[in-house]
Amino acid sequence: MTGPNPITGQSLFRDGVARLAAAGLPDPARDVRLLLAHALGQPADRLMILLHDPVPTEAQSAFDALLVARIAGRPVSQILGRRQFWGRNFRVTADVLDPRPETEALVAEALAQPFTRLLDLGTGSGAIAVTLLAECRQATGLATDLSPEALTVARGNAATFGVETRLSFAQGSWFAAVPGQFDLIVSNPPYITATEMAELDPGVLEWEPHLALSPGGDGLDAYRAIAAGALAHLAPAGRLLVEIGPKQGTDVAALFTAAGLQALRILPDFDGRDRVVCAQAPG
Repeated sequence: MTGPNPITGQSLFRDGVARLAAAGLPDPARDVRLLLAHALGQPADRLMILLHDPVPTEAQSAFDALLVARIAGRPVSQILGRRQFWGRNFRVTADVLDPRPETEALVAEALAQPFTRLLDLGTGSGAIAVTLLAECRQATGLATDLSPEALTVARGNAATFGVETRLSFAQGSWFAAVPGQFDLIVSNPPYITATEMAELDPGVLEWEPHLALSPGGDGLDAYRAIAAGALAHLAPAGRLLVEIGPKQGTDVAALFTAAGLQALRILPDFDGRDRVVCAQAPG
């Protein structure tokens, strides 16, 4: 007489995909791959070779709890507590914006020219500033945010990736807590319009901080503030790079031009949508 068949990773995977699909969630197979690997305590890229192995009861229970959280709408990155960005797994919480792949277009442009002194306005998780300093080991930087909780997350990520001695932090709105000048200023500010907020995916609208998503109105208030303070904080010929919504390039470029910035360019992300406005200080 034999005992019951053990529950394998493959059966859990199939069940998880069916449950997430029934809940109407997009790309359920991707989510289940990440959640099941997390429950098993394994990297996601090893999951396929483990699918035929029996899964311990504790891991089954953990996986079920992860599925319940995802079905409730919680983003996978918040469930796992991390999100990959530029090849690094950054810690994320409900206090910071989830780093998006399209933001890597800003990082790529920032790395296209050397810099030694960086300012990241509205740093959130610190993904941009930490990535840039990790890639440019001769550089130092300052990262600001209005949220003390976000700064706590950013400090932790700086320590994780070994840039904590080269990255300082300050709490404040845009340039309010910023001394000195920089040869590179970057920002991924809140830019979603009030109208667009109502159309966001519930997983974003209900779980990510609204302060980091939208300034309200036409979505341009952050760019107005950045334009007003940029020249005072850019070194001669210093660069300013900001992420934008796909329809905001012309408006943001006009704000920067009116503020006296030069060499305006609008760059696409990896999907071909307008995503980064670049400007330069005179000199």
